[in-house]
Amino acid sequence: MYKTVVIEYLPKADDMAQRVEAKANEMLQEGYELITMSITGTAKAILIFKK
Repeated sequence: MYKTVVIEYLPKADDMAQRVEAKANEMLQEGYELITMSITGTAKAILIFKK
């Protein structure tokens, strides 16, 4: 099973990295593993997880 999560606008790389790490750890607790991610031109991140 796959799950996609969008992290909203975060223009600073450090803030984005912290948010991605926090979400990845949260999803890991639910049994999902981060398999890929993409940063959009509008400073959003798309994370794809697999269970």
